[in-house]
Amino acid sequence: MAFTIRHSTSVHAQIKRRGPTLVGKPLKFLGLRYDQQLQLDNSLIWHVSQAEACNYAQLQFVGWEANRNGKMGPRMANMRDSMDPAKLAENSINLNLKLMKWRLVPDLNLNILAETKCLLFGAGTLGCAVARNLLSWGFKHITLLDSGKVGYSNPVRQSLYTHADAVAGNRMKASTAAAHLLEINPSAVTKGYVLEIPMPGHTIGEALRAQTTQHLQLIEQQLQAHDVIFLLTDSRESRWLPTLLGAAHEKIVINAALGFDSYLVMRHGGTREPVGDSPKDIAGLKCIAGQQLGCYFCNDVTAPGNSLKDRTLDQQCTVTRPGVSNIAASYAVELLVALLQHPQRELAPAYYANSRAGQHLETPQLPEGLLGILPHSIRGMLCNYENILPATQKFAQCIACSQRVLAAYRSEGHEFLFKTFETAKYLEDLTGISEFKRLNSEIIEFDDDQFDMSENED
Repeated sequence: MAFTIRHSTSVHAQIKRRGPTLVGKPLKFLGLRYDQQLQLDNSLIWHVSQAEACNYAQLQFVGWEANRNGKMGPRMANMRDSMDPAKLAENSINLNLKLMKWRLVPDLNLNILAETKCLLFGAGTLGCAVARNLLSWGFKHITLLDSGKVGYSNPVRQSLYTHADAVAGNRMKASTAAAHLLEINPSAVTKGYVLEIPMPGHTIGEALRAQTTQHLQLIEQQLQAHDVIFLLTDSRESRWLPTLLGAAHEKIVINAALGFDSYLVMRHGGTREPVGDSPKDIAGLKCIAGQQLGCYFCNDVTAPGNSLKDRTLDQQCTVTRPGVSNIAASYAVELLVALLQHPQRELAPAYYANSRAGQHLETPQLPEGLLGILPHSIRGMLCNYENILPATQKFAQCIACSQRVLAAYRSEGHEFLFKTFETAKYLEDLTGISEFKRLNSEIIEFDDDQFDMSENED
């Protein structure tokens, strides 16, 4: 009986397969061995005899198993994790975060960071720095909104652009930044949209009304699809619309603004209903609940106007020390990560000392979350390398997050927005700031005889 066998280990398999029919019969196997001259001198002949039958059903074949169709086939090994460059990059990118969780912060929730969707208003110096820091923390969903093109002055300050982007002359910042983020982390989900952010006091003519409406719809759509909003634009009035929308749709809002050698990083107060216990009192410290914290516009008793009007191009640019943007961007991302690790998220309370004396080392320290304290805002100055952590409450007549403004937006929608774009004074009239400013400007004279001073005497 003759068999054709391609491998010597198949001899035993053939005998087992034939079972009882080969018991006691002598078998010969010819093993052909070729040398370099194709000579068969080294070939071998095996003489094999099977003493007893074997139960084929009990045989185990290494490398063969039943597939999803119930048929025997070779076992497949998935080499993607060790061969795919994108998968290798993803595992390596998260190595630092995994070591951080394993060695230092066991309760760190990395999944919530990877699942959180971030929307960045502005893809300039701050936008690029914030996006890079988000990648470092394991965020995967990043969307950028901007209307500018990459210029020759951008690459040295804005880390997501190159000289080649500037030379091309037609590369928009939002889409270019999104593409370069993918080059850094191929597993990220990034998008860039080119659009103008409508602003109070920036009149929109009939010719641009349809385009502005499209941009508004896209902004609202993207804002509702994301969890966190970063305000990273270069003018005060461009932050008004995302501040309003963030409050109206109950999103986490992180704001970063730059001066020449100063910066402000803050979280806007939450607008959703709090769940759970109220913040606890701590001796020597004051506390503002997260839903009572103010927004970027709560400290102003005026509406944002057109800050770019009658200004030359060099006056419109933000002039700042190069290191300020990186510091502010880092604080903005770190503040967001700390908020996401807190059980109350944006409703986490802000504690602060009620005086300079309260900041003495002997007073109680600020309560810490998983990654440290959760301030309302961080104001820093490079001139003396100092940070302060002020906290402010909501302003009942705020032109961005007050109930009057939110109610007007919810009832009138785009019509309300176009009124504010026509003139910023509309917001002042709506919130009652106009009347406040009028009363504050009047000179009121009092007659001393109208007051009985005896009640004030000790």
